[in-house]
Amino acid sequence: MSTLEAHRRGARSGTVKSLVIFVHGYGADGNDLISLSDPLGEHLPDTVFYSPDAPNPCKMSPMGREWFPIPWIDGSSEEVAKAGMETAVHMLNDFVDDTMKAEGVTPAQTFLVGFSQGTMMSLHIAPRRAEPIAGVVGFSGRLLEPDTLKSEVVSRPPVLLVHGDADEMVPVASLPEAANALTLAEFEVYTHISKGTGHGIAPDGLGVALQFIINNLPK
Repeated sequence: MSTLEAHRRGARSGTVKSLVIFVHGYGADGNDLISLSDPLGEHLPDTVFYSPDAPNPCKMSPMGREWFPIPWIDGSSEEVAKAGMETAVHMLNDFVDDTMKAEGVTPAQTFLVGFSQGTMMSLHIAPRRAEPIAGVVGFSGRLLEPDTLKSEVVSRPPVLLVHGDADEMVPVASLPEAANALTLAEFEVYTHISKGTGHGIAPDGLGVALQFIINNLPK
């Protein structure tokens, strides 16, 4: 049973045929990404949007939340960070399960859209879920534990990776690193670089994400 608080935007048509779950970054909260439901919802009238708050207050940004500590930012130990991530993974998986059930949708109708640490979470849980979800969009993030991915894969949803080439927080080199590891593990991977974009989501990247979601909606 999920204990995560979440922001929700209903399907504009009133009929839910798909679900998008936004997974926010370090130091933000669910409110940070739920506004993306406005431009996306115009083109996805049958989609309901959720954006959960990460479980823990962020040590470096008390008004924000974190999925797990980041040692090089907050001085936590690797052990504490790993334990925090494992707990958050269970909580996010429970949230996905509970939200699908509440909205009456299947994994094949469900997308994860992550930003930064939220991308790390999304790319970690989606391949290890029993049934493949419809797709994963990862903005400005990294693939954690790429070496163990191939041996731990259970399902292979299509993945879109988007990154700004001027990202000062997560180097743009993280995109090909993730793409290569996912491709080696036999995922269908798409990539997009937003020119002149820092650690954020540019209109061109959001447009590519929208098209990716539309292309992977159940027919």
